[in-house]
Amino acid sequence: MTTSPEYAPVDTRDERAPATVAQLEEEGDIAADFIEGLLDIADIDGDLDLDVRAGRAYVSVAAPSGGSVALIAAPDTVQALQELTRIAVQSRTGRFSRLILDVGGSRDARQHELEALVDRAIARLDDGASQASLPAMSSYERKVVHDIVADRGFVSESYGEGADRHTVIRRG
Repeated sequence: MTTSPEYAPVDTRDERAPATVAQLEEEGDIAADFIEGLLDIADIDGDLDLDVRAGRAYVSVAAPSGGSVALIAAPDTVQALQELTRIAVQSRTGRFSRLILDVGGSRDARQHELEALVDRAIARLDDGASQASLPAMSSYERKVVHDIVADRGFVSESYGEGADRHTVIRRG
């Protein structure tokens, strides 16, 4: 089996070292090319925006007026597209990517859902529970939850392995 030059690894940087801004911008460019290809195949109109924040490349797909991005904005679909995009980036760069994909504002919508979930857990603590467990979620979502919990003056820890990893909230 031969590897297409377009997908041959171009960097063998130590995966443990933090990515530079230039490397994250490269990840964003590769991801945008990959997402554009998928959008073309699916005949979905979308405008792409690239950013680098908190040591991650962010790729946002927004619908132009009358666009059909909502067809792929469901949370499970976005998660799957993000994983495929990360694999495409990794195949080109030779390094693991922590890139974040947002489709049609799906990340903001999920942020609000996670805030409501944390608020319900805190209400259980206010009703006398010693701790409140949240359902299993991705590492990115757990990070968002930890930030929300800290902002609300509580503490949280993640427990479990793999797909069962979840967050537990307690009083500080």
